[in-house]
Amino acid sequence: MRINRTDKNNLTFTSWMNNRVVLKGLEKISDHGTSFAAATSLVMSLGVRPLAIFATPGVERENKEYASVNSISSGLVKFGLVEAVALPVENAVKRIDENPSKYLKKETISALNPLKKQISDAQSYRFGTQIMKLGAGVLSAIPKSVLTVALIPVIMDNLFPEKRKLSETKTYEDDYKTAFSGRDKSKVPFTGYAGEKLSGGLGKILDNSHFQKFIKKYQNDEKNIAKHMTAATDILLTGTNALLIKKSSKIKDNRKNPLIFNSIISTAITLGCGYFVDRLIKNNTNKFVERFSQVNKANPKLSKYIQGINILRPALIFAGIYYGLLPVISTYTAERFEKKLLKFQNKSV
Repeated sequence: MRINRTDKNNLTFTSWMNNRVVLKGLEKISDHGTSFAAATSLVMSLGVRPLAIFATPGVERENKEYASVNSISSGLVKFGLVEAVALPVENAVKRIDENPSKYLKKETISALNPLKKQISDAQSYRFGTQIMKLGAGVLSAIPKSVLTVALIPVIMDNLFPEKRKLSETKTYEDDYKTAFSGRDKSKVPFTGYAGEKLSGGLGKILDNSHFQKFIKKYQNDEKNIAKHMTAATDILLTGTNALLIKKSSKIKDNRKNPLIFNSIISTAITLGCGYFVDRLIKNNTNKFVERFSQVNKANPKLSKYIQGINILRPALIFAGIYYGLLPVISTYTAERFEKKLLKFQNKSV
């Protein structure tokens, strides 16, 4: 009886590993890793994180409101920028995947795909294009911060209208217009000619000999690239956010420090715990990938599925920590820091 139950469990586990829906999902995550991360952040930032913040005991309500609005604004802006920046890059890479000879030099194809298999299965090419796709998130970090901070007072005004205190010379709408000034508000689909130009531009990056040397040198770290790029993006976002919040004329002065402390504490703990948890589950993850590879060894898209797993793992770990558990800790700690800072300043005066 015991043997039969084990066999049944193994059969169920194996069936799940090669389930058509699961494999299609992993393929989509591989093709649109940044989009997947942004969608995950959007869901968590609009629901889970605000609920966790408001559940934090011993914190002034207005500090909770600002922290929740920061989360909502960040999620909305991040998702919007992914549609505007990352999605065209991901689609451009996909065009190169499907027709490499159109966008890459013959020497590049030979260098990145020496085994002459499908180029999207070649490790160095896969690593290089993944850097490009995830790099879109890093490059959009600063504009994301600008828009996030600009939208905080706008969302505060709509969610908590009783808090509104308009300046005599400047309105929230002015901040919003300033953030978008000089931008074309029409959606750029990056298809047709524009898409071809973008694919050609990315192809030139892949043709670059220095970039080729870099990706060949670090291609064995492919499974960690999503984790490192996420960390780099979060650090840049947090630093920029802190500077912009400090300079904002539409966020109350007595709410700025708790908001800044909240962001810094959240990012620091998320990255520290995220890397720690990822290291703890490293062996189990490697075993899972080995088993998964055996089950799907005959599938021509195996490399894409594994890439999807490598993107999914850190996305879920960081999101679970940042949006679920951490808000309670960071919101409470940020307010304690602010009160201690005020006491220190009062003593110094």
